Amino acid sequence: MKKIIEAKEFDIITCNREFEKQTGYVFIDPRSFQQLEQLILTFNEDEQADAIDFFNVTTKREVGKIIKVKNYVGMIHLATGLQIEILPKIHRHTTGDTRKIFLKMLKALKDFPTKVFNEAHLNTERMPIFEVFIHLYIQEVQRLVKKGIKSAYYEVENNLNVYKGKMLFNSQIKHNIVHKERFYMRYDEFGINRAENRLIKSTLLQLLKQSTDTENLKEIRKLLMHFELVETSLNYEKDFQLVVINRNSKDYAIIIEWSKVFLNQLSFTTFSGGTSGKALLFPMDKVFEAYVGRHIAKQFSDDWNVSLQDKGFYLFEDKFALRPDIVLRTQDESRIIIIDTKWKLLSNSSSKNYGISQADMYQMYAYAKKYQTNEIFLVYPMNDQFENTKEIQFVSDDGVRVNIFMLDCEKVENSLYNLKLNLG
Repeated sequence: MKKIIEAKEFDIITCNREFEKQTGYVFIDPRSFQQLEQLILTFNEDEQADAIDFFNVTTKREVGKIIKVKNYVGMIHLATGLQIEILPKIHRHTTGDTRKIFLKMLKALKDFPTKVFNEAHLNTERMPIFEVFIHLYIQEVQRLVKKGIKSAYYEVENNLNVYKGKMLFNSQIKHNIVHKERFYMRYDEFGINRAENRLIKSTLLQLLKQSTDTENLKEIRKLLMHFELVETSLNYEKDFQLVVINRNSKDYAIIIEWSKVFLNQLSFTTFSGGTSGKALLFPMDKVFEAYVGRHIAKQFSDDWNVSLQDKGFYLFEDKFALRPDIVLRTQDESRIIIIDTKWKLLSNSSSKNYGISQADMYQMYAYAKKYQTNEIFLVYPMNDQFENTKEIQFVSDDGVRVNIFMLDCEKVENSLYNLKLNLG
């Protein structure tokens, strides 16, 4: 039985039932907890990436072993059938609103595979993030089917009674040593059984097993009827290599990117833990950076030259490249403003420097010196503690000014308009 539970960024996952209803804790059954831990350990052993960026497995007094989710959000699928949906902590919003804002933010990611979609039209109140992704995939395949599934020449290997194409001598010896009348051949055929369609069918069949949404399941079954004459992919990696996106196959571009995600070949941050489960996660610092950068480029480009991930400066000669998130320059470059984003919930306590890390301030100071500017802005997500807070600014004894700006993720256009006014 599939079950979905919700967690928030930085929540603590536990199998101790005593903490089932405590704020900040998410309870899962001991077997699922064990599988999640195994998923993390397997991930570490495979050295695909550093799993500590995603989770922190430790023990806590009176609670026992815990798994703390870090600033990654998305979906974790466990072999028990449990799905854990992890949502970002966004300023004063319900779960449904948070999903909607998160989808709006995801659209800013350069490699997020979808055409323009209106997150307002998605029923995010009832639909988990993973089901939303499935819904978007279904929409793309429906567009393809409506336009017509494309045929092409594709390579076939088969044991034939006629000589056709190119003989595969190793296979001929293996299969036909006593059947001299047969020929093991490789040849081309024209039809819809091309690599792209095989991958789509394989993706639809996989999603049919994974989805829990009735409407999504119904639409997947309808789509599979259009792929009855298409085989499933026997080798994902090989078929992805055969995909060629050109003018004739451009309708497949977005679908194939989604298929890579769902078939676990490529993703935003996907990893698999053997039989334990798999995860599809997004790093919120990258999502936030892309979201702010995209909107600044859109709103500021009339008055400023906007550079995202600016290059060209090093801390020491050609070592330790400096790459601020956003650099604004006037046309004559007489004024330069550095804007860096940090996905972190600050606390409204000046005695503790609002929770701003010393390393971040060192980084801003280095930017100021290398870019020869005293105008630096650190952008953090708005939270309840800062709604009516006056301007926060740090000034060094040599004139470097680091301004703290709190951005409302939902009303990003209004927030950045206020920032633009502050810049003068």
